[in-house]
Amino acid sequence: MAIDWKNTIQRISDWEWRIPADAKSGMRVPGVVFANETLMKHILTDQALEQVANVACLRGIVKHSLGMPDLHWGYGFPIGGVAAMDVEGEGVITPGGVGYDINCGVRMLRSKFTLDEIKGELKQLMAQLFRDIPCGVGVGGVLRVSRGDSHQIVSNGSRWMMEKGFATETDVAHTESNGCLAGANPDAVSERAFERGANQVGTLGAGNHFLEVQVVDHIYDEDAARVFGIGLNSITVMIHCGSRGFGHQIASDYIKLSRQASDKYGIKVPDMQLAGFPIRSKEGEDYFAAMACAANYAWANRQYLTYLTRKSLEHHFRKDSEEMGLSLIYDVAHNIAKIETHNVDGKPMKLCVHRKGATRAFPPGSEDIPPNYRTIGQPVIIPGDMGRYSYLLVGTQRSMDYSFGSTCHGAGRMMSRKAAIRAAKGRNIIAELSSKGIIVKARSKSGIAEEQPDAYKDVKDVVEVVDSAGLGRRVARMRPLGVIKG
Repeated sequence: MAIDWKNTIQRISDWEWRIPADAKSGMRVPGVVFANETLMKHILTDQALEQVANVACLRGIVKHSLGMPDLHWGYGFPIGGVAAMDVEGEGVITPGGVGYDINCGVRMLRSKFTLDEIKGELKQLMAQLFRDIPCGVGVGGVLRVSRGDSHQIVSNGSRWMMEKGFATETDVAHTESNGCLAGANPDAVSERAFERGANQVGTLGAGNHFLEVQVVDHIYDEDAARVFGIGLNSITVMIHCGSRGFGHQIASDYIKLSRQASDKYGIKVPDMQLAGFPIRSKEGEDYFAAMACAANYAWANRQYLTYLTRKSLEHHFRKDSEEMGLSLIYDVAHNIAKIETHNVDGKPMKLCVHRKGATRAFPPGSEDIPPNYRTIGQPVIIPGDMGRYSYLLVGTQRSMDYSFGSTCHGAGRMMSRKAAIRAAKGRNIIAELSSKGIIVKARSKSGIAEEQPDAYKDVKDVVEVVDSAGLGRRVARMRPLGVIKG
């Protein structure tokens, strides 16, 4: 019999809810969801809470199964799902806890420009960027790499880009994991994955991926904003994309294998989309090695897009990127599994932390973040939809102690893509956004309909929950000026 989640989930505070560990047969730990009442109404409209409970059944899970305030239904894990498995015990790693777009992530660049300096040129600037940034379904990149280069890219990520002159040392230092997840092994990747990723490095793709020119319109923390080099009316650039067809193929390959491995190792799951491997098994180690390759590919992809963005702005403004101050604030991963040490019941434990549509949010003092940010905490970038706002936050000790150093990754969908297309029928979304002063350049009208603002929760509500729950602390809010979509 289906569970009545509305009457099962328990409200703990204005922003925290609990699924008891006895709510569903097989749960090993409780579920915890961060949401206010408005967001919970949306969450209850799909099967996301069922998925939070399903994740709580996984072998080796510790403390709790988490749902972030952008929570919605996904493959296996919900989008906005976080869970940590005991590496040295019976923990499992599951492709459904990472997703198809491995290391879909977002980075944010600052500039020395202010709104007054560029508002008269915004139309021409967005046209230039649209010409220079490869985007859309099936659109290949301008970077041509050999098979040997491909192996080096997936092994070394952003570091390969730096060796080739497409990244600076500062870019690498201001990328999560320095743009390279250790343990990558190209031998764990199929030939088909390399074929699909052959010409996609430096491409934006389609779906919810974007490049956005923004203006900082609100500062919450002057000291942290100063450390990040931004102020009121500063112009910033945000880039959101992932591992493209390369990562998608790796996910497909290992999801198929995981169903066989679950039988082999006697791993019982309430949903076969959660099938996985013991972390300490040949299959588990191979999946991690392949996933790391996709993560590194994604970091290289975003780095080359950064290179193209700098070149595009250099061409438009007739200035070099250093003169314009186009430096990377930070780059965070969304869909990834990482081996980290966290305190569990007062003891350090090595865990495999799955973040599916969730962002790392490490606190001040962490050695895993750049030295220049250790006084304030890791930058946390939370994009919204293309008609409202995005936010820059910092990680907190509360996040480290309670959610394995994790927070949400965006606004979170409120409509399926099909529903969004139906809701856009008879409307001109680009004209609607233009009336708000937002220039949109896109390859596909259907893609714009799918990504219309109404398809997403209001990111303001999401970020208020994050801030109130202590999973991140607000630093600045950015408003979109121009958006490039596939």
